[in-house]
Amino acid sequence: MDKNNHSRKQLSLLQVVIIGIAYMTPMTVFDTFGIVSGVTVGRVPLAYLIALVAVLFTAQSYGRLVKIYPSAGSAYSYTRHIFGRHSGFMVGWSSLLDYLLLPMINSLLAGIYLRSLFPEVPGWISILIFTALVTYLNCCRIKLLANANVLFVGLPVLLMMAFIYMVVHDLTTTAGIHRVMTTAPLFNGQHSVMPLISGAAILCFSYLGFDAVTTLSGETQRPHTLIPKAIFYTALSGGIIFFIASWFIQLYYPDNSAFKNPTEAMPEIVLYVGGRIFQTLFLVAILFNTFASALASHASAARLLHIMSKDNRFTAPLFGYLDPVTNTPLYCVLFTGLLSLSAIFFNLDTAVSLISFGALVAFSAVNICVIARFAVKEQGLNSMRNILRNLISPAAGLASVAFMWVNLDHDAFVLGSVWAVIGLGWVVYSCMSKSATTVSE
Repeated sequence: MDKNNHSRKQLSLLQVVIIGIAYMTPMTVFDTFGIVSGVTVGRVPLAYLIALVAVLFTAQSYGRLVKIYPSAGSAYSYTRHIFGRHSGFMVGWSSLLDYLLLPMINSLLAGIYLRSLFPEVPGWISILIFTALVTYLNCCRIKLLANANVLFVGLPVLLMMAFIYMVVHDLTTTAGIHRVMTTAPLFNGQHSVMPLISGAAILCFSYLGFDAVTTLSGETQRPHTLIPKAIFYTALSGGIIFFIASWFIQLYYPDNSAFKNPTEAMPEIVLYVGGRIFQTLFLVAILFNTFASALASHASAARLLHIMSKDNRFTAPLFGYLDPVTNTPLYCVLFTGLLSLSAIFFNLDTAVSLISFGALVAFSAVNICVIARFAVKEQGLNSMRNILRNLISPAAGLASVAFMWVNLDHDAFVLGSVWAVIGLGWVVYSCMSKSATTVSE
C-alpha cells in the first residue's frame, strides 16, 4: 500500500504551479478588461493589485491548513477535520458545484471558439471531440497531464508577450517613448476608491482556482511542504500575468471609447493592435488556454469527487476506485467527462452564474477553519506574530471574501442556495437512516 502511494507522488512544485495557472486561464484578462475598465474608470491594473492582495490572505489560510492536513480534499477535508463530517460534507458539496461545472464551461467555450474557426462543423461534434480528448488525457498518468499543460499555457503566454511588443512598438512609433514610460495605467487622475473596490471584487473571480492545486496533494512529492508553496506561487504568478497584461492593454486603451461593445472587448483589443491575422492567432491561443484550463479543472474535479466518495459507503465502491496502472480516480474522471458533455445542451450564462458560489463557500470555510483551529482551539494568540497569522490574516481573508459575496450574481446565489439545500437534505437523510439503523439494532 505504501509503495503504491509512493508511486502516485509524481508531481513537482513547478508542475503543480503550471496546472494551477492553467486552471486560472490567464487570457481571461482580455475578456474582462472592457467591463472592469468601465467600472474602475480606466484603472484595471490597480484593481488587479488590490484583488491579488485580497486573494493572498485566503491563499495564506490554505497554506496553513494543507501543512496539517496534506490530503487531496481541499476545503472539504479541512472543514471535516475541524468542524466534523457533516460540516465538511456541506462545504465539499458546495465546492463540487464549482469544480464540476468548470470543465463543462470549458467544453462550452471550446465549442464556441471551434465554431468560429470551423463554422462548417456542428457545435455538438466540436464539444464531443474536445471533451473526449480532455477525458482521455485525464485517464492517463497525472505527470502526462502536467507536461501537456506546459505547452497549452506556454503558447498563450507567448502570444501575450507578442501583444505587449506590438503595443510598445506602436505607441513608441506614434507618440514617443514618454507614452510608454508612464504610470497612467495606475494613476490617471481619478481618486475615487469605491470604483476600484468594485472592480477588484469582480477581478477576484479571475483568481478562483488557486485552491485547486490542493486537490493534487495525493499525487505531489512532499505535499505538506510543496503544496503551500504551490498555492502561493500560483496566486502570485496569476496576479503578475494579469497585472502586466492589463497594464499594456490599459496603456493602449486609456478608456472604453474605442470599443463598440465594452462587455465583449477582446476581439477589438487584439484587432486594433495586431490586425486580422493576429486576431485569428489569438483566437487559437485562447482555444489552447481553454484546453489547458479544461485539463486542470477536470483533474481537480475528479480528485475532489474521489476523496469525498471515499468517505461515503454508498459511493466508495465506484468513485473511490483508483486505477492500478495509472493511479488515477478512473470512474471519477469518466463521470466528470460525461457531465462535461452536457455542454451540448446547456446554456453558458446559467453555468457561469453558478460557478462562483461554491468557490466562495470554500474560501469562507478555509479562513474560518484557520481561526477555529489556531486562534480558538490551540489558543495561539500569545504573541503579535501569532495574532497576525492566526487571527488578523484569516480575518482579512474573510473580509475580502465578504466583498466578493456582496458582488455575487443574484442567480448564482439563488441557484447555489438550492444546491446547498439539496446537500443539507442528504445530510438529514443520512442522519435519520443512521438513527433508524441504531434503533433497530
